[in-house]
Amino acid sequence: MASTDRPAYPAAQAPRLPAWAVVGEKRRGHIARVTALLDRWAALLGLDEDEARSWHDAGRWHDALRDADEAELRRWASHRGGGVGDTSVLPAEMLHGPAAAARLTEEGEARRQLLDAIRWHTVGHAEWARVGRALYMADYLEPGRRFSPADRAFLAAHVASDFDGVFRQVVRQRLDWSLREGKALFPETIALWNGIR
Repeated sequence: MASTDRPAYPAAQAPRLPAWAVVGEKRRGHIARVTALLDRWAALLGLDEDEARSWHDAGRWHDALRDADEAELRRWASHRGGGVGDTSVLPAEMLHGPAAAARLTEEGEARRQLLDAIRWHTVGHAEWARVGRALYMADYLEPGRRFSPADRAFLAAHVASDFDGVFRQVVRQRLDWSLREGKALFPETIALWNGIR
């Protein structure tokens, strides 16, 4: 197998997605790796059953609409459960979290911390509970991403022993990347950084 190829995630281990999910195989692999990482951290941290379930659900639902078309994303993100206000000012790549949160709200999901984790997982949020912070880290540290594999693996291995320290480092690295690439910094990201440094 070439080093750039990714093995298919075994169907038996793949997290179950909602019927309305719009994801290709590559995205399914990412979702499976994020969920597996969250499950591993939850076990290492000895989370109670409810919190561990919330972490698992955050992993399997966070990118459930990642491959949906922009019109559908804008429609759902502006829905009452989207929680981001005027979606016309947001770039398309930021809409899948709010859209998924809206779909889940429509279906009766009421775990606010879980919905906030999914809604803001691409940019961060200063008022996150632990599930939001864990999802933000897992989305960045999952082993299928090709950049800085050794550094990211090191951070992932230390989440259980230094959750807050690793989280701060992940936020810093993501901010560094955004600045280096000339990307816009969202107010939520800035507020998150100001709240943890």
